[in-house]
Amino acid sequence: MLNNYFKYLNITPTEERWGLYVTSVGYSKIEPNDQYPNQVHPQSHHLTWNRGRILNDYYVVFISKGKGLYASALTQPFELNAGTCFFLYPGVLHRYKPNPKIGWEEYWVGFNGYYVEQLMNHGFFDRQHPFIYLGLNKDILILFRELINAVQASLTGYPQQIAGITLQILGLINNIAEHHEYNDDPVGKLISKAKFIIQESFEDNLDMENLARELPMGYSAFRKAFKRITGESPNQYHLNLRLERAKNLLATTVLNISEIADQTGFESVFYFSKLFKKKNGISPNTFRKMIPNQEI
Repeated sequence: MLNNYFKYLNITPTEERWGLYVTSVGYSKIEPNDQYPNQVHPQSHHLTWNRGRILNDYYVVFISKGKGLYASALTQPFELNAGTCFFLYPGVLHRYKPNPKIGWEEYWVGFNGYYVEQLMNHGFFDRQHPFIYLGLNKDILILFRELINAVQASLTGYPQQIAGITLQILGLINNIAEHHEYNDDPVGKLISKAKFIIQESFEDNLDMENLARELPMGYSAFRKAFKRITGESPNQYHLNLRLERAKNLLATTVLNISEIADQTGFESVFYFSKLFKKKNGISPNTFRKMIPNQEI
């Protein structure tokens, strides 16, 4: 399970020359009746509903669960539901908060640069309509988690790496906004929701029959539709997510094999190693040794 996390980054002339640089990333889970925000941020980023806030950078905020409210100097108050992302613009007074009875989960990235200014000034995004409904989109969730993982690992050259991930986020948002990815296929929407839930909880043991009821769908119909759309059964899809996550941790962290098995939800190192080798043809230790310039 992802823990609350945020980081504000120092920007050097190298990042500025790159044209797109990240100033902040984070994730926060707000339980019902929690104080908001429930983390202590720098004074320059302090947010209260009564006073609002003005920032110097662009931000994308994605609400993955729960609901709340947003208002700004450019927009009327707007109810935020799970699956909605919204932009914050430099110099614009804004405020937002979760519904105190429900709470929410939010991901965010702050960014700036001359390339960002070019995107924002050429009509790709609209200051007057900063809200875009992405739905329970697994790809946006993956990108935000990759962003946080890269910042936590802080490997050499990571500022350019996270700039690239942020550009992917912007591209995905623009694509959905322009091409209306969500159509009138009710089964497709339910499978998309299932993929999102699995992605969000990939390190947990999921009961797929309970997941089908949550959608809601009959389990047999759910399993057939899931395999038709993804090419895999729900359980295989879940397992492959965990194994891909393990590969990423092997390549980008100094966690030992036991810690990686635990973080990806495997009950034992032996079981993890067996499944990893079955899928990849080599053991986790061998995979790690093959990574160039990896010092463990």
